Amino acid sequence: MSMTIFGSVLLASILACLVTTIGIYTISRYERWGNQNVAYFISFAAGVLISVSFIHIIPKSFEMNDAAPVALLAGYMGLYLFNRFLTAFVCNDRACTNLSIGIIPMLGIGLHSFIDGIIYSVTFNVSIFTGAMTAIGMVLHEFPEGIVTFLLLEHAGFSRKKAALYAFLAAAVSTPLGTLVSFPFISKIDQAALGILLAISAGALVYVGASHLLPAVEKEKQKYTLISLGAGILVAVIIVLSKGL
Repeated sequence: MSMTIFGSVLLASILACLVTTIGIYTISRYERWGNQNVAYFISFAAGVLISVSFIHIIPKSFEMNDAAPVALLAGYMGLYLFNRFLTAFVCNDRACTNLSIGIIPMLGIGLHSFIDGIIYSVTFNVSIFTGAMTAIGMVLHEFPEGIVTFLLLEHAGFSRKKAALYAFLAAAVSTPLGTLVSFPFISKIDQAALGILLAISAGALVYVGASHLLPAVEKEKQKYTLISLGAGILVAVIIVLSKGL
């Protein structure tokens, strides 16, 4: 059974890596198309992530551990504080160096992608279904994440070739790396501890969807993003209800 779980986790993280790579390739080759449609990918991913967190992952974590609500808050606020910390080091002045404009945000995205790999390990160890539901939303948000990482590095003054390479290393490769590092430890913990980790993961997913992805969609001001958001919510609800909560 553990080999089946490991195979599922590894497959999800490799798929995330592949989707991120496709995002990087797309924006580097078809910049106009990518900029025109990225809002739809972001809003769909936000709909899936938020919905699956509230109707499946959070209730599941509450069943597994009575302290899960505290862990849920810790996951949400932890990621919020981490992003605030990063923002404090990102300079918007025109005289900023490449470090402040490109490298620091790239490192932040890299750490986030590494944590994604850990989240795959946590959720698939709860159940294949929980992991698969989480993977749907997370994999979808990897496409715009690859685009954003590339654009940050290019804006910092890196050549298109170097921006693509560094974005690939930070945003794509880091996800399966997080899986490989975390899985041997997470697969051995008990259900109560797993419930805590699941709640922390849910808090992080809600933050990514509600406080990061949705505001990014609003800035794009595309006309039909509400439709793609609704489609993401509908997909999550249908899949969860078809399996039974």
